[in-house]
Amino acid sequence: MKRKMVLYFLLAFLITFLSSSSGWPGEVVTKETKLWAQKALAEEKALAAITAPNTLAVLYFQNKSGNSALDPLRKGLTLMLITDLSQVKGLQVIERVKLQALVEEMGLGASGLVDEGTAPRVGRLLGARWLVGGNILPAIEERLKIQANPLDVPKGQVLGEPLREGKLADLFRLEKELLFEIIKLLKIEVSPEEERAMRRLCTANIKAFGELVRGIEASDRGEYEKAASHYEKALQEDPQICIARGALQELKNLGLIKVTKRSQEMLRTLRERTSTTDQLTQDEITRRTRTPQQVPAPVKIDIYFP
Repeated sequence: MKRKMVLYFLLAFLITFLSSSSGWPGEVVTKETKLWAQKALAEEKALAAITAPNTLAVLYFQNKSGNSALDPLRKGLTLMLITDLSQVKGLQVIERVKLQALVEEMGLGASGLVDEGTAPRVGRLLGARWLVGGNILPAIEERLKIQANPLDVPKGQVLGEPLREGKLADLFRLEKELLFEIIKLLKIEVSPEEERAMRRLCTANIKAFGELVRGIEASDRGEYEKAASHYEKALQEDPQICIARGALQELKNLGLIKVTKRSQEMLRTLRERTSTTDQLTQDEITRRTRTPQQVPAPVKIDIYFP
C-alpha cells in the first residue's frame, strides 16, 4: 500500500513537471512566446538562411468552402497534422503557439489565417524548411473537400496539392490520407513504428474533437476558464483524446483557471488511467491504429460542426 502511494505521488509529480516544463510547447500563448514573436519580427532582416533540413511548420487551413460552420476545422486540421507529424523522430515540428503568436503580432486577424502571399515570410520567421497549409474547398452538402499545399520555403516552391474529399463524417480518415500524401511529397522516410504512431487517431469521437478545438480557440482568445470547460467536456466524451489532458493541466499549472473539485477529480482520474507518455490501453491502441480504410466513420453528424 505504501509503495503504491509513493508511485502515485511520483507519477503526479512527473506529469506536473512535464506539462510545466519549458520543453513542453503547450497550447497557451504565453508572455514569453509573444516576446519571441516580437523579437523575430524586429530582427527579420537579419534572419539567417534556414539551415535545419527537417524543420516543418503547419499553418492554419483557410476555409474557402463558403460554409462558416466548418471554421473550427481551420485549427482542427492543423492540430491533428501537428500531432501526427510530431511522431516522426527526425522531424522538428514547430509549436502551434509560435504560429499563433506570430500571426497575432503580424496583425493577420483573429482568425489566424495565413494567405499564400504571407506564407513564405511566416516560414522564414519560424525558421521552417517546409510549410504545410491548405484549404477547405467548396463541396456539396455534408461533404468535405480538403487540399494541402506543402511549400519548400527556401525554394519558394509548392511541392504538390494533394486533395481528399469525402463525407463530413469521414473527417478523421480524410486527415490520415492527406497526412501520408504530405509525407510522400516531402520525401520523408518513416519507420514502421512511426507509421503506426501516425495512424493512431487523436480521437474517433467527433463531439470530443469539436470540444477540443473550441478549447484551443478560447485559450487563444485568453478565455481560459471557457477553454478549461471545453477541455473537460472533450475528456468526458473521450478520456484518451490527444492534447486536452495536457492543455487542461497546463492551465492549472500556470494559474490561469480556478481549480474546482470537479476538475481536480478529473485530472486525478486521468492520471490513474494513463501514463506520463500518454500510453494508450491495448484496447485503445487496437481501436486507434487502423489504416485509413479501416477507420470507422463516426455517427452521422449535422453539417454544422458540433
